[in-house]
Amino acid sequence: MKVADKKLPANVTDLRSHKGETPEDKAFELIIEPRPRVPIKKLLYVGENSRRICRDMIELDYLGLSLSTSFKAYCWLEKMSLSYAWSLKMEQPCDDLPDAVICDETLPDGDAFSLFDQIRKDEHLRTLPFIVISEKADKSARLKALKAGVDDFYPVSVNPEFVHNRISFLKEFKKETIRLQTEAAPMPEFRVPPGKRIFDIAFSFILLTLMSPILLLIALIIKLESKGPVFYVAKRAGTGYRIFDFYKFRSMRTGADKELEKLIHLNQYTATAEESTLVAKELCIDCIVNGISCTSQIEKNGVKVCEKQTLTKGNGANGNSFVKIDNDPRITRFGRFLRNTSLDEMPQLFNVLIGDMSIVGNRPLPLYEAEQLTTDLWSKRFLAPAGITGLWQVTQRGRAEMSEEQRKQLDVAYVDSGGFLSDMKILLLTIPAIFQRKSV
Repeated sequence: MKVADKKLPANVTDLRSHKGETPEDKAFELIIEPRPRVPIKKLLYVGENSRRICRDMIELDYLGLSLSTSFKAYCWLEKMSLSYAWSLKMEQPCDDLPDAVICDETLPDGDAFSLFDQIRKDEHLRTLPFIVISEKADKSARLKALKAGVDDFYPVSVNPEFVHNRISFLKEFKKETIRLQTEAAPMPEFRVPPGKRIFDIAFSFILLTLMSPILLLIALIIKLESKGPVFYVAKRAGTGYRIFDFYKFRSMRTGADKELEKLIHLNQYTATAEESTLVAKELCIDCIVNGISCTSQIEKNGVKVCEKQTLTKGNGANGNSFVKIDNDPRITRFGRFLRNTSLDEMPQLFNVLIGDMSIVGNRPLPLYEAEQLTTDLWSKRFLAPAGITGLWQVTQRGRAEMSEEQRKQLDVAYVDSGGFLSDMKILLLTIPAIFQRKSV
């Protein structure tokens, strides 16, 4: 059959009729009409078990690259990341990156979790869904995967349709999560003004020098009254949640921290009935959202609340952010005198000298209290210096009934209105507050 007689496909244009061209010309051209471009879905499979899933995913229009070790996988991903970064720089986005990584839990040169740690350090790779496949998807293996932070963890027999749906969801979810984290405004950093710092150093040094004989006498009495160290040293969260060693004269018997759970019902910071009702409603709503019907309830301040959610709040502090035991039986006789006169706080002058604290500010908190104050409103109290005395000490200290909301509001109020004149006023009001009649 001659070339001229050959029937051409419908999507091919015959250019033989163009001027100067004949069917016999070697320059005979066929131009095929372009078809609509179909997006290519690509997966990287790492390990033998993942390769089995590769065959199933082909039916869902996925193309797969299978590699045997984490080293090969990371080298390939690193090249794809560089290629993707270059395309962005040239303003010609490409689709070199896979849609997801499916990896065996155990690999010849390590495990999936070490590969995941490497991947999430790369700004272009960290958005990739990372799915781990395991032959032993038991409880301990799932817990390990959860701690590692991988996106999903499945047995080898997982349904490929389910994997496809999860990849589609995770691609958008991870991109949006990282975008929100990038756009989130960082917490402003507090810096002690130079004038306040100079005052703190001078005041604490003079006070320590003048009171050194009294401090030595206190240390001797503590040592004679009960066994244990002279100083109580604990971790506290101060400015910007910074953790430091906090010093006080010991006013309790040794091992008092272990007895706290038994005495929590004496906590001085109690919520009002109205606040308790609000908490109860919030907790029950939380249970409903999570598919739990609050079947297990306990009595709290005369109101029934969800036991599961109550136990997760407060870290043993009965749901309150602050803990202060009324007439604490753990305090020694001399320790009670130290507390009522605030002499137990004197070693904190050393904290002021080294820069952990200031003379006036918000009290540094035990870690179990600080970890509960993470909302935008209450975390604001950490934008003030950690102080020996503060606004709440001169207004509410020693009162029998004190709401934790009042305490938090006073801490935030100090951040908003604090200044040199305000500090001097608080310092002057601290003197009469020291000689109060009530035990604290």
